[in-house]
Amino acid sequence: MRSYQQTISKNSNTKKKPKVTMGKAFKTIIWPRRKLIFIGLVLIVISRIASLILPWQSKVLLDEVIPSKDLSKLYNVLWFVGIALLLQAITSFLLTRILSVQAQYVISELRAQVQKKVLSLPISFFDNTKSGALVSRIMSDVEGVRNLIGTGLVQLVGGTITAVISVVLLVRINAWMTLFVFLPVAIFGVVALKAFKYIRPIFRNRGKINADVKGRLTETLAGVRVIKGFNAEEQENKTFEKGVDLLFQNVKKSLTITAIMSSSSTFLLGLASLGIMGIGGYFMIKGDITTGEFLSFTLYLGLMIAPIIQMSNIGSQLTEALAGLDRTEELMNMTPEDELGNRTLELNNFKGNLAFSNVSFAYEEGKNVIHNVSFEASAGSVIALVGSSGSGKSTIAGLSATFLNPQSGTITIDGQDLAKLKLSSFRKHLGVVLQDEFLFEGTIRDNILFPRPEATEEQLLRAVRAGYVNEFTDRFEKGLDTLIGERGVKLSGGQRQRIAIARAILADPKIIILDEATSNLDTESEALIQKSLATLVKDRTTIVIAHRLSTIKKADQILVIESGSIAEQGTHEELISKEGRYFDLYTYQAKI
Repeated sequence: MRSYQQTISKNSNTKKKPKVTMGKAFKTIIWPRRKLIFIGLVLIVISRIASLILPWQSKVLLDEVIPSKDLSKLYNVLWFVGIALLLQAITSFLLTRILSVQAQYVISELRAQVQKKVLSLPISFFDNTKSGALVSRIMSDVEGVRNLIGTGLVQLVGGTITAVISVVLLVRINAWMTLFVFLPVAIFGVVALKAFKYIRPIFRNRGKINADVKGRLTETLAGVRVIKGFNAEEQENKTFEKGVDLLFQNVKKSLTITAIMSSSSTFLLGLASLGIMGIGGYFMIKGDITTGEFLSFTLYLGLMIAPIIQMSNIGSQLTEALAGLDRTEELMNMTPEDELGNRTLELNNFKGNLAFSNVSFAYEEGKNVIHNVSFEASAGSVIALVGSSGSGKSTIAGLSATFLNPQSGTITIDGQDLAKLKLSSFRKHLGVVLQDEFLFEGTIRDNILFPRPEATEEQLLRAVRAGYVNEFTDRFEKGLDTLIGERGVKLSGGQRQRIAIARAILADPKIIILDEATSNLDTESEALIQKSLATLVKDRTTIVIAHRLSTIKKADQILVIESGSIAEQGTHEELISKEGRYFDLYTYQAKI
């Protein structure tokens, strides 16, 4: 398994141009929700205009109300400012209620779209990607959208509007003082632009590191029995610590840059305020501006500066959002397995005649594991694949199930090229019982009903009896409603296998693949399963992979696979009479 250092090194050396620009995010995410965004902008404009009331009325208070000692004007000022504050509170609530809720809705939509996309990808993608990393990409990468749809972007726009209005009002009070403010603001703008350009790759890399760390953690939790069995807790702890340290180093970089932006804004804008104190004091002494105008200028200046200070945080949030959407875009641009090749044909009137013609396959280019394999499985027949471990049996089964696609040769079903069929039109007739049977957390009932949730109770019980699941569920207090734990950890291997077979029986497929379906069974359970398998394979085209050769004596055809090729082919009796490789395997097992 790759180390975290190797992973991050690879990520760091691969410089990819960001795919998601602000323009694209605007077109695909913001524009479709323009009505809500517009409402948000109206609310933020109302809020910002209301915020301008306080500095305006402060000037009125100092320059008009107090000198004239007019209490009625004082009450008017207080009412005016009070209403403005109430407007700010109401608009703030509505902004959160409308935009933040909508942002969370968009996040849930995107998660569903990404998960749908991931499930449409070919098996090879999952073979090369950690499940924990995928969980991270589905759940975490889209979260930044809240900064595009939520109050972040609107506050940025609203803050800009406020800043522009404030500048106009500042110029009206005193142009020279306003001009002095622009120098540190311009310097800060240059610093911010450079920082945003540098910080986006850091956020993008953080998503990859986070995915790797979560992926390893998921593996650790799933393999806890192996870890404890080999007393390897300390080893796993160190591996995880390396991963979280890499994540920490990445976060530290982003925090450092953000801190530079925040501190530079504080310093530069603080200098501006210091200068205003000096210049404003000078003009007040000269009598060019009043005390009220100076106070008003100072408050307007605060309204102009606040969005600029906020820009460092909001800009970082938007940058993080775009980095996450970059990674989401990578997934969404991947080609679904149904679009690989020219899969346009529908499979009608399914019979189940399966044929391989000179089929070769390689997991790595130039290293074939299957070499020119040819055989036919007529509808309703049982084809058994036997051979030593690593000979290519499971690969042939994977090709039969369309989990893999051949590099050369043709696989046909009822005379139609499997590579040109829509996968859904074939797989709705397919059933599988894998060597590593997978059960979902929940009840026994839930797992058997998985392929046909709408099945009746009678159909369910028929499958339960056919798979001899009732042989052990009758002893459970809750029967079929017994909780089995994650991956069925509360059940024995044989019990899990029988549930998997009952699930396949309920699915009622026309073609079924049994990958060592009796591998986890004791002798007693195997005898029961053999009876249920006899029911399962009846009138179905069946591909059976078996190490126990005694279980496939009645197969219509046995293929002996060695080094990716068919070494022998025939019925049990024919192969025994040849006294070849099958004879050796069978007699060896019989002695054991």
